[in-house]
Amino acid sequence: MRLTLAVVGRLRAGPEAALVGDYLDRFARTGRPLGLPVVMVAEVEDRRGGGMEAEAALLTRAIPPGAALVTLDERGLLLSSPDFAARLASARDSARDLCFVIGGADGLAPAIRARADWSLSFGPMVWPHLLARVMLAEQLYRAATILAGSPYHRA
Repeated sequence: MRLTLAVVGRLRAGPEAALVGDYLDRFARTGRPLGLPVVMVAEVEDRRGGGMEAEAALLTRAIPPGAALVTLDERGLLLSSPDFAARLASARDSARDLCFVIGGADGLAPAIRARADWSLSFGPMVWPHLLARVMLAEQLYRAATILAGSPYHRA
């Protein structure tokens, strides 16, 4: 199993980068004994200003072949943390690669949304994509702690 975050935008030094790095490091430490891999991050940036379609082309190249595609979208599934952990464990147990995709400021192109195996929502509010990345990294770590039976997650 491989885990990839394919995201629009470069994370520059700052609080968001520190949080993402911290949560992904924690995930790696907690997940390794559970058979969960280190998360690879593929950042893409459309320097020509081509909008969602240009971003979609760049994201498509960043998605590993054969990976289950999970988009972050306000229209997606509202999962509890234990349900998210169960989906992660299911992918691990079936040796299925997962690629989480976070779009840019305008969201994801319809073509990317249409090919998703499932979509995940952090609620009906729209979140800045940098914060969505932090929230996803934290939820990956929380999922690993749930699977490990750690007290980090309390219902």
